[in-house]
Amino acid sequence: MHFDLLISGAGPAGLCLARALSGIGLSIGIVEQQPENAIAEPAFDGREIALSQGSAATLRRLGLWERIEGYDAAALSPLRDAQVLNGPSKFSMVIGHGLGARSELGWLASNHLIRRAAWEAVQHSMAQHGDITLMAGDGVARVGADAQAAQVTLASGATHRARLLVAADSRFSPTRRAMGIGASLHDFGRTMLVSQVEHELPHEHMAWEWFGHGQTMALLPMNDDPVSGAHRASVVLTLPQQRIEPLLALDAEAFGAELARRFDHRLGAMRSTSTRHAYPLVGVYPHRLVAERFACIGDAAVGMHPVTAHGFNFGLLSVTTLARELRAAHAAGHDIGAPQPLARYQRHHRLATRPLYEATRLVATLYTNDTAPARRLRDVVLRVADRVTPFKRAIAAQLAGGR
Repeated sequence: MHFDLLISGAGPAGLCLARALSGIGLSIGIVEQQPENAIAEPAFDGREIALSQGSAATLRRLGLWERIEGYDAAALSPLRDAQVLNGPSKFSMVIGHGLGARSELGWLASNHLIRRAAWEAVQHSMAQHGDITLMAGDGVARVGADAQAAQVTLASGATHRARLLVAADSRFSPTRRAMGIGASLHDFGRTMLVSQVEHELPHEHMAWEWFGHGQTMALLPMNDDPVSGAHRASVVLTLPQQRIEPLLALDAEAFGAELARRFDHRLGAMRSTSTRHAYPLVGVYPHRLVAERFACIGDAAVGMHPVTAHGFNFGLLSVTTLARELRAAHAAGHDIGAPQPLARYQRHHRLATRPLYEATRLVATLYTNDTAPARRLRDVVLRVADRVTPFKRAIAAQLAGGR
């Protein structure tokens, strides 16, 4: 088949790009190696996504926000404030929502609900416009491109051509690699364990990033349970892999007690309420975001360390930026796979993401260094930063998505 746009990957970024471009006269294909039922009914994976105000606006515009609200009235939790702690110190740097123009810095939503909403939004576009074709249970095996089109051969042997091929298939994107684009990888040597918990004391909708000695912990505040009224949060614990494995084997009661101990009982007793999931921490930044008849979006464009909670936000930003360039090119009667719109996309997205990617890598490196000089420097940096209001205001604007 011949498509105007062929997307490799039916995760949130790929689905949102298809949704954003549906209805303007383009034929869109989506290739996904998972079967359709796995896309339609994504399993809970432990990840709670911190959404900037800009990302929230994008989800509203694409019709995902109202779907998530429809699944569960408590599914979208406000992130009012954020604090950063260092080791056992009672001191913390607080980024308050008062530094911005809104009553919250951002929002929190479960990854599996975002995926489900993206799929249903695409289904709506399929029914309304008939311009999206899903090829599920099949993966990209070989790719190539020339001045006229990208050529794609799937694992099933089917072949397709497209004016533009887009990779949206993870930070380790096999499609990007098949196009000959390498990437800089930074393996932090840590594994992230995520789980939902109930806890005794209220979190006041404040997110925590706690750089402890030998561990990093984060707490993402969820809405209270609408039935029991219990305080809820998503907990993220980062440790070397060999120290994560025993925690995965604990029963729910022992795991909750261990979390409460690691959080110094600052939220009282804790109780695990979900399955636990572990993910290795590797930052990835491609050498290029585009090639002939090709572009990367989502994690395939930037694979962030989660410490600044910007990975998903950068993914949606890539969707918005690329969709804007392709819409403009198509409206002007130009080729959407031509070098000019792709070059503009690459320039804008790299400018928006590279500085924070590098800063995040440096912060994660400093705040996981437990030597005595590093510990002292960490404390000094936080105390100085907390006294500089313009700096904190800039962080608040970044957390809020600059809007």
